[in-house]
Amino acid sequence: MAEKPEKQVEELIVPVAGMTCAACVSSIEKALRGLPGVKEANVSLAGGKAAVKLDPEACTLPDIERAIEDVGYEVPWSRLQLLVPGMTDGEGEENVTAALKALPGVVAVQATSATDTVSVEFSEALVSGATIKKTVRGLGYEVSEKGEGEDALDRERNLRQSEIRRQLLNMAFAWPLGALVMLGTFSEFWVFKDIVPSFMGEKLFLFALTTPIVVGPGRQFFVKSWNGLRRGVTDMNLLYATGIGAAYLIAVINTFWPGAGFGGEKATFYEAAALLTAFIVLGRYLEAVTRGRTSEAIRKLMKLQPKRARVVRDGKEIDIPADEVEAGDVCLVRPGESIPVDGLVVDGYSAVDEAMVTGESLPVEKRAGDEVIGGTMNKTGAFRFRATRIGAETALSQIIKLVEEAQMSKAPIQALADKVAGHFILAVHALALAVFLFWFFIGFDLWFTENTRLVLTPYTLEELEVFGLALLISVTVLVISCPCAVGLATPSAMMAGTGKGAEFGILFKGADAMEATAKVKVVVLDKTGTLTKGEPSVTDVVAVEGPSDDVLRLAAAAEVNSEHPLGEAIVRGAAAKHRCPGRGQLPGRAGPGCGGPARRHDGSLGQPQAHGGARRRSGRAAPGSGAPGGRRQDGDVRGRGRAPVGPRGRRRHAEGDLGPRRARA
Repeated sequence: MAEKPEKQVEELIVPVAGMTCAACVSSIEKALRGLPGVKEANVSLAGGKAAVKLDPEACTLPDIERAIEDVGYEVPWSRLQLLVPGMTDGEGEENVTAALKALPGVVAVQATSATDTVSVEFSEALVSGATIKKTVRGLGYEVSEKGEGEDALDRERNLRQSEIRRQLLNMAFAWPLGALVMLGTFSEFWVFKDIVPSFMGEKLFLFALTTPIVVGPGRQFFVKSWNGLRRGVTDMNLLYATGIGAAYLIAVINTFWPGAGFGGEKATFYEAAALLTAFIVLGRYLEAVTRGRTSEAIRKLMKLQPKRARVVRDGKEIDIPADEVEAGDVCLVRPGESIPVDGLVVDGYSAVDEAMVTGESLPVEKRAGDEVIGGTMNKTGAFRFRATRIGAETALSQIIKLVEEAQMSKAPIQALADKVAGHFILAVHALALAVFLFWFFIGFDLWFTENTRLVLTPYTLEELEVFGLALLISVTVLVISCPCAVGLATPSAMMAGTGKGAEFGILFKGADAMEATAKVKVVVLDKTGTLTKGEPSVTDVVAVEGPSDDVLRLAAAAEVNSEHPLGEAIVRGAAAKHRCPGRGQLPGRAGPGCGGPARRHDGSLGQPQAHGGARRRSGRAAPGSGAPGGRRQDGDVRGRGRAPVGPRGRRRHAEGDLGPRRARA
């Protein structure tokens, strides 16, 4: 009997917006795991993403989007606006829409022939913008981007910035009014009775100030908690809404109906409702800022990916978006440009800065047959290369994917925090109710008298009555029990750590590996670029005769247009001593012995000698060259971790193989 083939399982990373606490993570994970075909689901609060392992035949992207939206959150898919001239009404729109919807990863398509535009929402994990444009071109239409596309990270950043602006506005509204409410509450006590007008202590005045705070900045908590309850989901918003709502509602009742039996006219906790709202809004603002900082590392890595590429097709050089480069295309890279994709050099010569991938601090020479890495910087010469790996297959894309996967993984300590937070909300409400009942029936008579005064409040227990005291303590339990710090601290630390490590070339395969570093006893480091700066610099200038500053100035004059790392080091050293000349008309090409004209002390001009050093007419060898005519004075430089460079440019006892290099002066 033949075995059934195993079902294909895909791993998909979906962006999620609107999460605020660990309870949100638990709600989304529960919703996703309940979908048919979903094998595993992990949500990162700090990263704002959900990693889902699923059977693509049983579960689709719209299913995932609906599940996330049903529990009150948003999926910010990548968006692409295309200009497609020539579409006809009806048939043209239907053809384009049908072709794009057939692509895996396309969530929604809207084609409008009246404006010749096509709007596409898609998952970057499954389909690229280049594939979408290529599909439309395959139907016979010309395609161009209408402005810049908006990827998931851009949308996430825009949503986060919108959240930051909204909470800043809420704080600007809540804090001044909350401060006035607090002053009014204490207007009859301590020094405030001499400086605060008496009308500010009136209950109607406090009601008029607190109501805009609760229905304005505080409205978000009531709306989100209600939306969650309608879907059977509880989160921190329910704790906030219950605490603020209870304090405000009892204050309103005791203001207009003091004999209703809820603590009397003194049990009006307007200041509690106002300042609770202000502090929680401040917390929301800080959370949004924190999540933004943790995602910047991924954004910096993605900025390394070039936007444009110059390819040779049909014998012509054309400039195209980098994501449209196809395997086998021949690309041309000029000095100062980034390499668009991975490939093999066809012809040309240059030095490429690969520090961002390999950590090598000095540029690496590239000739025909050598491999180049997308995102690295071409320094000196021009060359052509054939694209071998494109899109998600490039080395930089793989690094970004590795960092994302590490940020999505959960450390063991974080799994414990999420497990607690998932069952926390209802438990806190039950605890608050138990606290209320205890103080109402037992605690008040057991420990207090009617003349007992609460510390840092204007209230006595006689004024609050038993109900007011029990309500105040139960609301306190609701508010201080929020586990946002527990749920946010660990993933934020993991996000920041993996991202900062990636900036310096340190990659973690997962959060468990990062947590294990706490047990590391010995660390082995590569010195160059890790313990050192990773770039050459001038430490000593040894002159046989004459001032050393003149030697440095002359060397800098010859190297001022150089892009070689040793030449740049000499120029930087001269500039630090204010001995650097301006840029002259020296050759800009790379290669040994290019040189340049120099003016001698007698005013005459000398010409550069091909492959020659700075030989003097007297026949003596140049200083430091090691020839009999010169005296070696670099012995004190050796043995101190420094690499002597003579006039003929040979770097002796240096770290790394730079190869021979001759001076240009």
